[in-house]
Amino acid sequence: MKITIGSKNPTKIKAVQDVFKTAEITSLDVLSGVSSQPFSDEETRTGAINRATSCAKSIPNSVGIGLEGGVMYIEDQLFLCNWGALVTPDQNVYTASGARILLPNEIAEQLKQGYELGNLMDDYALKKDVSKKEGAIGIFTNNLITRKEMFKHVVMLLRGQWDYWK
Repeated sequence: MKITIGSKNPTKIKAVQDVFKTAEITSLDVLSGVSSQPFSDEETRTGAINRATSCAKSIPNSVGIGLEGGVMYIEDQLFLCNWGALVTPDQNVYTASGARILLPNEIAEQLKQGYELGNLMDDYALKKDVSKKEGAIGIFTNNLITRKEMFKHVVMLLRGQWDYWK
């Protein structure tokens, strides 16, 4: 089985590898077609679908997977959100969402000013490449859930749906 993931981010690639252990996995740098910092469930989900669709079309007989992180409001609080999409070679689309966690007000304020969460987290955590390692979810859960684990759960949901409906 061929799987193409629409990201070069090592946490996303590893999440897919952990779920599809025997697949031939290729990663591509594809555009999400949404803003660099998605600000709703809808926009984040659309980004994942766009990435997965581009991947499925790029390599013949390949399953495309797109994983997208974003933020979304519940009332006046800003939460981390994430979505995944799996597109089959015959263009069936499966989507799933995962963990949500409240973001601190200081991060939320900077996001509203146009900054991207991935960039903010390096300064906030005094670390480098947080988005390629533990992610914001890792920082805010004291590494009980990492970005790879968060996306792995989403990929498991995608695979489970696909396996069921095949």
